[in-house]
Amino acid sequence: MTPRVVVYSREGCHLCEVAEQVVAQVCAAAGASWERVDVDTDPDLVRRFTNEVPVTFVDGVQHDFWRVDPERLRAALGA
Repeated sequence: MTPRVVVYSREGCHLCEVAEQVVAQVCAAAGASWERVDVDTDPDLVRRFTNEVPVTFVDGVQHDFWRVDPERLRAALGA
């Protein structure tokens, strides 16, 4: 099953840690799945997102970068 939310992030990134916590909480409450992808594991992802991490996608569409607004994410998930 494809997760509804994907967070592109990297190790040691404080903003990424905060974004992942918000996504985890909102997704748990909404019953939605999510996954974390480390951009540093793929050269294409590094080129695409290195200056914007964390980057959040919802249902395959870019939703946010740098910060995740929980209300906006809830709305996108229809919760």
